[in-house]
Amino acid sequence: MAKAIVITVDGPGGAGKGELTKRLAKHLNYALLDSGAIYRVLAYAARKAGLALFDEESLVQEARVLNLSFDVQDDGVHVLLNNEDVTSAIRTSEAGVNASKVAAHPLVREALLQRQRDFASDCDGLVADGRDMGTVVFPHADVKIFLDASAEIRAKRRCLQLEQSGKEANFDEVLKDIKDRDDRDRNRPVAPLVPADDAFILDSSDMTIEEVLAKALELINSKLDN
Repeated sequence: MAKAIVITVDGPGGAGKGELTKRLAKHLNYALLDSGAIYRVLAYAARKAGLALFDEESLVQEARVLNLSFDVQDDGVHVLLNNEDVTSAIRTSEAGVNASKVAAHPLVREALLQRQRDFASDCDGLVADGRDMGTVVFPHADVKIFLDASAEIRAKRRCLQLEQSGKEANFDEVLKDIKDRDDRDRNRPVAPLVPADDAFILDSSDMTIEEVLAKALELINSKLDN
């Protein structure tokens, strides 16, 4: 079987990676990997099992038996844990913070690394969304995009998402959570959040999702045509 084309989209939380990768996968008819969801699900499963997020050994054991799958539907990508839809449960601010804590453990990342790479099997193409897709998980990806945006813009987007889902949103608290998470992700000793040397850096701060998608497709077509 021919090697799958892999497109990675890395960047901080709130930059728009989820929406961009979903639209790219649909447009290109590629499979999708939301790596952030893997860490969110692991943190959620660990909490549900009564495990401490600093207990690296127990987290590794949980990671090895994690039954995770993605179900792409018309209304978006649904995340399933043991065939239970946990999409809403893992999209809270708390879940994001917990995922960042889990991802900071080197042995946990190692345990989940091969599982992420396996998503590129049995498909013609894969769009991978994460923070280290182009640097660690798929270092030889065909196209690498680093999607960024200012912390303030990302906080506004997150507040809007929360409000649209009927939840209360405090801008200052959301902004602090985002900045704290950025600091952890950018300064962690293993797989820090940095653009790959050969990544296209795309700042979405002043762009609509349609403009971001158009630019991403332009970059992808240019890279794959060469």
